[in-house]
Amino acid sequence: MAEGKHDNTAGVRKYFFFIKENVSSDWKDLAFHLDFRRSDTDNISGRNLDDKSRCMDLLEEWLKCNGERATVEVLMEALSQSNLQSTVDGLKNKYPELKTSQASSSQQEMKELFQKSVQKYYELKLTYFKPLIWNDNFTVTLSDIFTQLELIPIQEKQLKMSDGNQVWRGHGTKLKSLDDLFKPDDGTGQAKAPRCILIEGEAGGGKTTFLSKAALDALSQKTELGKRHDIVLLIRLREVREGETIDEMVWDQCVPETTEGVDVESIRAILQRNESRVLFLLDGYDELRPEAKADRQAIPKLLDGKLYPNSTIVITSRPSAGVQQYTRPDCHVHVLGFSTAQVVQYIRQYFSKNSEQGEHLINQHFSIESSRNIPFLEFITVRSESRIAEDLIHTPIFLLLVCVLWEEDQETVSTGTRTGPYGNLLTCLVRKYCKREGVDMPTDGLPTEVADSLLHFGKLALEALQRNEALIDLAEVERENVNWELLLKLGVVSLEVSASKLHPRKQLNFSHKTMQEFLAGRYVSHALVNQDVGELLDLSSVRKAFQLKNLLRFTCGFNSQVAQAIFTELSNLRSKVFPHVHVGRFKERIKADNENTKRAYEYFTFLCLDLLQERRGDQDVLRAAISALPVIFIDLRTKPQYDLLYYLAYLPSQHPSKVILFVHFDGVPENLERFFDTLCHHPRLDLRVRIPSFGSPDKSAKLVSVLKNVPGLMALNLSFANLTPSSLQQVVQEFSHMSQLEELDLSLNPDLGDAGMDVLKDGLSSIPKLTVLRLRGYFGDGMTALGIASMTPYMRHLAGLRELDITDNEIGDTGLESLTDVLHVFTALQVLGLRRTRISSAGMRTLVPTLCKLTKMMELDISNNIDIGDPGLECLVDHLPHLTGMKVLKMWNIGFTDRGIFALVEALPHLPELQVLDVRYNNIDESGIVSLVQTICQLVDGNSTVQELHIGINKGVTGATLETITQLISALPSLTELDLSGHYDEPAHLSDTAASTLAEALPRLPALEKLSLSNISVGSEGFKVVMQAAEEHPKLDELSYSPRDPFPEEVYTSDTCLTFIK
Repeated sequence: MAEGKHDNTAGVRKYFFFIKENVSSDWKDLAFHLDFRRSDTDNISGRNLDDKSRCMDLLEEWLKCNGERATVEVLMEALSQSNLQSTVDGLKNKYPELKTSQASSSQQEMKELFQKSVQKYYELKLTYFKPLIWNDNFTVTLSDIFTQLELIPIQEKQLKMSDGNQVWRGHGTKLKSLDDLFKPDDGTGQAKAPRCILIEGEAGGGKTTFLSKAALDALSQKTELGKRHDIVLLIRLREVREGETIDEMVWDQCVPETTEGVDVESIRAILQRNESRVLFLLDGYDELRPEAKADRQAIPKLLDGKLYPNSTIVITSRPSAGVQQYTRPDCHVHVLGFSTAQVVQYIRQYFSKNSEQGEHLINQHFSIESSRNIPFLEFITVRSESRIAEDLIHTPIFLLLVCVLWEEDQETVSTGTRTGPYGNLLTCLVRKYCKREGVDMPTDGLPTEVADSLLHFGKLALEALQRNEALIDLAEVERENVNWELLLKLGVVSLEVSASKLHPRKQLNFSHKTMQEFLAGRYVSHALVNQDVGELLDLSSVRKAFQLKNLLRFTCGFNSQVAQAIFTELSNLRSKVFPHVHVGRFKERIKADNENTKRAYEYFTFLCLDLLQERRGDQDVLRAAISALPVIFIDLRTKPQYDLLYYLAYLPSQHPSKVILFVHFDGVPENLERFFDTLCHHPRLDLRVRIPSFGSPDKSAKLVSVLKNVPGLMALNLSFANLTPSSLQQVVQEFSHMSQLEELDLSLNPDLGDAGMDVLKDGLSSIPKLTVLRLRGYFGDGMTALGIASMTPYMRHLAGLRELDITDNEIGDTGLESLTDVLHVFTALQVLGLRRTRISSAGMRTLVPTLCKLTKMMELDISNNIDIGDPGLECLVDHLPHLTGMKVLKMWNIGFTDRGIFALVEALPHLPELQVLDVRYNNIDESGIVSLVQTICQLVDGNSTVQELHIGINKGVTGATLETITQLISALPSLTELDLSGHYDEPAHLSDTAASTLAEALPRLPALEKLSLSNISVGSEGFKVVMQAAEEHPKLDELSYSPRDPFPEEVYTSDTCLTFIK
């Protein structure tokens, strides 16, 4: 590839001297037709003394920025467009290979004919349409209803499987348009032209409309894409069949059938001759048929550069549809839909002749403040009580229908639920139909024929949703004897003819995906009266349930009994996916601390709260929802308070068990006092608050004054909150009002130090029910031996303490001795964190005898204390038989060798419940590592409890060790995390044989979620085998791999579940 690029560069450059000598003062005209900006030409002019030098500089810059796209054909065309035909003729005379025959002229004519036919075809098919079936005179253009969608670029450093994660609005740098991707970014003043731009967005987010507008704008050269390309080809991938070539697709979808002289062969020739000026707009990779996605099919070959490598591609897709399997996009963009400002702009555009009505709609759902300093600048936010703002931020056509409904009857838009406006829109459409057709409209409900047709069609809408399809073939509708002509007259769907001439078919299209979900939900609510939820809907995972969120909301909105059944199914899902979540508490701390689990449960929370809104005031549904949602994690930065307030307001006071509410505030919200005062005095509420930033003294005082009046405050997390001794004093003074407090986290506040511990000790007596105390320092900044010595005497009454974490505080052996003096009091202690506290083997000799008396101990972390060494570890393992309930043992970087590991191996049979063992970053040799793994595998006897095994970053992790370990680990089916990383100084090599053994073992580790192979080299074949096994694994979502060499291009993978750490 590099050699070909060099040959092309040398071949074009040989013409530069002649062009420079002949163009001279006309170099700026040439620059214009080579797509240089004014700023570019100014830079070239400024750094050269004469026109010939400037012309040569221009040509070199053009070649540098365009690479393989810089062909002599493109250069000669630019010269011709610059009225420098004499230079073109001179080139042909001097270089015979450039001479063209009469056929060349006909080729140009054929190209122009092709371009004109494509442009005319697009203008005819894409520009005009009638969105309102009841108004034949209402015709709009795409430009009339289109305002730019909100885009954000996505970094390609990490690649992860879509697990329901959403890109929250406000994150990332927003793009005004795709033109922003061509702006200079390397300081040279010239942007690098991307070959492939991937645009992702959820279904119904406006990707197809966006690409249609991009095609029209490019053809009219309104955009940078249009200025850089002569041939613009929009291909709907859902129309592509197995075996079709690119030129067949273009003939099929991009030119009128009646165009004379343009056929598949001529299209192929045009594309080949003008490759660098071709723009492919590929719409809907997720809709491409599986057989057309196979390796040797045309679209995959186009994406990976085997076909037309010098062309430009813009491709749209739903997330994680597999585009990156064949290409590494130069730019990755996510479509967010309309921003709030764009929604307001659109509404004002629609109501331009009745601005008062439009402003009324805007004010119902948005708060607008004008800038005091900048004229015409407005700050727009969604009102927290608005229930349809999310629906407004959708595609233009749906917002158009909302505006129509607002014109009809303003009361029908603001119903407080999502189902309400859709139901009212449907009623509005039916009423207009009845008026046009002379049909009686019942005062209650819909005409029988209409209701039956909609219900029958709803079944087809559901089946299409389950196939991830937004269009329904008319032939399928006719087979089901659905009155589709009635549906057209209603306006709930439109009739479209497929873009394909080779495979023509008629299809019914919904005005928006949410209308499809609404009609499907209407059918589901009817069907579930006599069917089980599981028979009709797949709610087997949080991801699948979240994907059906809108469908579930509409279904719940139609029927109370069905809503209860859905919440019962969600309750079963919660019990299966989150078994550690019980009413009122977490059963297992380990799983509760897993970020992926927390994130998934947060999405589950959002889903339940959203569904509950559709049945406001329905106590039967609320009781079912409480059963599904006993614990709430909620971040008020990403979820409006409205849903949560409703849930708490209607929570029955006689609810049998407490509901835990984890609330994360970003700073101190202005409405914090109202939030707590009105709703958080519920007698069954267990409130846990996280404040990431304490703010100014005034805000701190306000926060404390509010929190002290919350009787249900069970946990207060002020970690990393910029606390000082004085601000902590404000909190401690109110501890007497927080007598129920069970958890206190003051970690990662380096300014507290020993003075902070002096403040804290005075308040500990006021919170006698404390069970968790976290006082982690910040990379060694925290308390010292002096601080812990002053505090420990005041801790003797905390007999119920279950967790004590003083990680990252440099207390040393002296401080540890002070702690040991009171440690025996904490008879309920289960978790002790002493990581990076500068303790040594001497400190361990002081600690261990007392530790043995704490028979409920489950987790001990003494990591990153390098002076513990073999003597300290031996002291600990001698007493491990007294700690048979130990589940988590973390001892990374404590300086022990094979001597210590062999001592540990002897003690392992006394730890039957061990779940996590971490011995990374030590000095263990090959024999020690193999002995450890062998012992663990032999002990389990098929009933392994070990979930996490971390043995990486030891010198004993060698190629030979890896070969042995990969043969053993199949005996540990409960593993969720496995770290086999090599040492930094001596990276291990994973042979192809070991890689194959590892790949064979992965299916026998069904619970595995994380696998670390950092600092390991692996060949291409071995990498492929491991990647394939990882991709096929049902739960593996993180593979850490940081090779010393770059990723081999031929094994680049992307789809997926994997995170690469480079």
